[in-house]
Amino acid sequence: MQYLYLLRPKHWAKNAFLFIPLFFAGEIFNWTKVQHVMVAFVSFCLIASSIYIINDYRDIEADRKHPKKCKRPLASGAVSKTAALVMFVLCIVAGMALALSIKQKFAFVVSIYFVLNLLYTYGLKDVSILDIIILATGFVLRIKAGSVASHIAVSEWLVIMVFLLALFMGIAKRRDDVLIKLKSGEEMRKAAKGYNLDFMNVMLSLVAAVIIVAYLMYTLSPETEQRFNTYRLYYTCLFVIGGLLRYLQITYVENDTGSPTRILYKDRFIQLTILLWVLSFYVIIYLPTNKSFFE
Repeated sequence: MQYLYLLRPKHWAKNAFLFIPLFFAGEIFNWTKVQHVMVAFVSFCLIASSIYIINDYRDIEADRKHPKKCKRPLASGAVSKTAALVMFVLCIVAGMALALSIKQKFAFVVSIYFVLNLLYTYGLKDVSILDIIILATGFVLRIKAGSVASHIAVSEWLVIMVFLLALFMGIAKRRDDVLIKLKSGEEMRKAAKGYNLDFMNVMLSLVAAVIIVAYLMYTLSPETEQRFNTYRLYYTCLFVIGGLLRYLQITYVENDTGSPTRILYKDRFIQLTILLWVLSFYVIIYLPTNKSFFE
């Protein structure tokens, strides 16, 4: 079981971003395209797990000082370094083999993701601000990978919104590291030297505001109205704003944003806002216009 934990399967939920181009293109029921993206999803999960393994391998000593990360398989000693390296190689080989079976361009996008995150693991994560930008870029590469696998182009609006949302969560996660440093005196990562609580609070509020404005501009743009054949898409802003406010509440009031994935799995309010947001888009995209809630 510890070997499975080393792969961090809970974090595979992030790779669901590969299905976003399918959903917004109205092709989520196109089984051929869905099959391609499912294979792409498995490939991306394997490559992402290889990054998690090498990251844990490099951060063993730092993780042992962390109140939660100390329980990770390598930090706790449940998995040996040799076994971890073997799993690292197997994940890369299997992941790239699947990527090449889909399309060379997909393998190229996956390779960019791998190299970027490898550079992040071996130094770039120690550079303040750049570390958060790289994390957010990883999510943009996910939707690009989904676009390539499904042969569906992604709009610039989609790229911007995904990047901003990922940036928002990355800042919240770094803020949690700052709180741990203030409480324990232990510095969880070198990049934390470039952060303090006031700076993180300002960045978080700033990006949250930009997300709301950008989303409103997206839903009200003539291009979006024409694409979805409705001008009432801005109704979905209710769920976006609700989800952001709840995340800010968890961040500022509960001081518990160390893992966005864990929050996604456990927080019922955020789960509900995401479900309602997806449902509203489903009604708009997949149901005939004259049957839509919004017409």
